[in-house]
Amino acid sequence: MTRALEASGLSRRYGSVWALRDCSFALPTGRVCALVGPNGAGKTTLLHCATGLLEPTAGEVRVLGKRPAQDPDLLSRVGFVAQDVPLYRSFTVDEMLRVGARLNARWDADFARRRLERLGIPLDRRVGQLSGGQRAQVALAVATGKRPELLLLDEPIASLDPLARRTFLQGLMETVADEGTSVVLSSHLVTDLERVCDYLMILMDGRIRVAGDIERLLAEHKLLVGPRRAQVHGVAAVVEERSTERQTIALVRVDGAIADPAWTVQDVTLEDIVLAYLGAREATLR
Repeated sequence: MTRALEASGLSRRYGSVWALRDCSFALPTGRVCALVGPNGAGKTTLLHCATGLLEPTAGEVRVLGKRPAQDPDLLSRVGFVAQDVPLYRSFTVDEMLRVGARLNARWDADFARRRLERLGIPLDRRVGQLSGGQRAQVALAVATGKRPELLLLDEPIASLDPLARRTFLQGLMETVADEGTSVVLSSHLVTDLERVCDYLMILMDGRIRVAGDIERLLAEHKLLVGPRRAQVHGVAAVVEERSTERQTIALVRVDGAIADPAWTVQDVTLEDIVLAYLGAREATLR
C-alpha cells in the first residue's frame, strides 16, 4: 500500500546538532495530518527532506512511495508552502499564476484563478500590496494549482488573524474535499488544527512520539481524577500527572475500562493531548 509520506530512521544533522534523529512513521494517503511540536523539534527539516530541499544525513524519507532525490518528476505531484510564504512581491497575482503555469506541467489555470476570484483577491494587484492573509491564499492557490497528490504546509497560518486563518483553512478543506489530496499541516495553533485535521503526529527531539487517527487518540486518552498515587487498572501509560496531598490528576492512555469508582474519568481535547505530550518528554509506562 502506497503511503502519502513515510520515513525510516530519518536523520538530519547540522554540524553537531541533530534536527532529526531516527525518525520513523507512515502517514496513510487521503489524510489531513496535523504535524505539531515545540520550536526546534525538526518540523521544517522534516518537510524540507520530504520536498527534496534537504538530503538526509541517514535513513530515508519516501513521498508517495518514492525517494525525492531519486525521482525529479515526483515534485510535480507535491505542493509545498514554506513558512515564510515565498512569493515574488513585485509580481502581480496574475503574474504569479503564470509562473505557476510555466513551472508545472499539471497546472490547472482555471482552478487557481477561480479560487482567488472567489476570495475577492485582485489579480492585477502586486503581491507586496496584499495583506498577509491574501498572500497566504495566493501561495495556497499556486501550490494547489498544480493539482498535487500531497500538499505540505509549513506554518502557513501562524501570522494570520483569526478571520484570515479561518478563510485559509476553509480554502484548504475545499481543495481536500474536491481532490482527495493528502495534507501535512505544520502549526502551533492546535484549536485550528482540530477543526480540519483527522490525523496527528507529534514531533519532539527529532522523533515522532505520537502518530495516529485523531478520533482514536481522543478515545484512548482520558483525564483521571482520584486518590493520590493510586494504581489504576486499565491505564497503559501516564502521559502527564499532577498530585496534591489529597488527589492525583493524570492524563493517561488507556487500554481498557476504568472501573474503579474512586476515579473520575473525563474526556480530553486534542489540545489537552498535545500539551500533555509536549510537557512530558515520554509517557511513563505502568
